[in-house]
Amino acid sequence: MNDWFLDRCPSIDEDVAKLAQQRQLQLTKPPGSLGRLEQVAVALSSMQSNIAPAVDNVEIAIFAGDHGVANEGVSAFPQAVTGEMVKNFVSGGAAISVIAKQIGAGLTVVNAGTISKEDFGAPVIDRPIAHGTDNIAIQPAMTNPQCMAALALGKSIIDEYTGNIELVIGGEMGIGNTTSATALAAAFGISAAAKLVGPGTGLDRQGVSHKLKIIEKALMRLQQTQQPPQPQNPQQPQQPIALLTELGGFEIVALVGFYIRAAQRGITILVDGFISTIAAFAACQINTGVRQWMLFSHDSAEPGHQLVLRSLSAQPLLSLGMRLGEGSGAAVAVNLLRCACALQNGMATFAEAGVPDG
Repeated sequence: MNDWFLDRCPSIDEDVAKLAQQRQLQLTKPPGSLGRLEQVAVALSSMQSNIAPAVDNVEIAIFAGDHGVANEGVSAFPQAVTGEMVKNFVSGGAAISVIAKQIGAGLTVVNAGTISKEDFGAPVIDRPIAHGTDNIAIQPAMTNPQCMAALALGKSIIDEYTGNIELVIGGEMGIGNTTSATALAAAFGISAAAKLVGPGTGLDRQGVSHKLKIIEKALMRLQQTQQPPQPQNPQQPQQPIALLTELGGFEIVALVGFYIRAAQRGITILVDGFISTIAAFAACQINTGVRQWMLFSHDSAEPGHQLVLRSLSAQPLLSLGMRLGEGSGAAVAVNLLRCACALQNGMATFAEAGVPDG
């Protein structure tokens, strides 16, 4: 088996980071007065090995997949919504479609495994692993070969990008996928399911309670069939891959592959909300080198998201109460990254402006 996902990720450029930090200290402002914008500019400099970073060329990929656990009534919307939203993405009517156009980003929509038995047709990339996962409450979501295929699908999207891509965003769509993501977060040991579970598409309190019971049923099934989680060895990714196989979704696993391959190619990753951050966590568990290539866009209104962010020592840039998914929160943050670059590149130094620096 070609374990491409273990291939080394390049290191960020610490020397350029120091130069960028020195420049920030020379700009006509009190040190640190631009707050996180300064940190973002320095981080982007280190990732691009360029003291004058840019976020002009952005690609967004949305992976869609259906979940067998949706049959347990864990979502406020029927499973057919996944396929209809795929059509909405490419017709320009979805939130991410509007934002992608506004920021001038490329938008790729991938059918990773919806219940649709027919291809959506171009411009959708139809590469379904299967027509939805199995019900995690009663059996594994997928087989190991299917999990490997979903990882490879995410990798393939990165490999098909051409040109100087400076930033990628991964989005997801799949009715029932907050149930899968919450189960994964609990299985990874981030926190108890009761602290992670949230309303997803808009469940009421009773719906959230039912959703928790289904997640706990899935975790109990896993506990009865698997060995307890062991400390992670970077050269032995069997545990995270096994958990993705048991509890994941095709779109979630494809996101994992997408993130790993982006880091291997030295491309900055801007992570979206709860489900995308679970995929980011899994990617880092499989290949620890991925983490240094990630920025985190926002903290969503899903209660478990903050816990997952904390587990990654991640500081999100925005807090807007968003919980849509699709990569929408990350796409909103792109202009903030561009502003950080513009400030570092365009502001005058004290010497250039003839301003005493104290």
